[in-house]
Amino acid sequence: MSKQQPVMDWQAIKAEVHRRSMTLTELAVRSGFHKSLLRKLNTITHYEGQAALAAFIDQKPEKLWPNRYPKKSSGILDTAKYPPLESQKSNARADMSRAA
Repeated sequence: MSKQQPVMDWQAIKAEVHRRSMTLTELAVRSGFHKSLLRKLNTITHYEGQAALAAFIDQKPEKLWPNRYPKKSSGILDTAKYPPLESQKSNARADMSRAA
């Protein structure tokens, strides 16, 4: 399984914010966060801050920080790969006989 790479690295994110005539500090204040929060997003996880920064540069937070947003998988197990245990098999047979 290959690890998904972010669409932009931290330096590119900061450069894009500056290209749009904004600083991380000013964006944090305008978004209602502490002035240093967005500058720390490279090392800390703050989902609301990540969402505000991603929205400002027209990206999705899942694309900028893919390791912080794991892809969810089904909780259902494949019965071909994981067959029922012996104790489950006996319970299934008993349930079938009761239903008949």
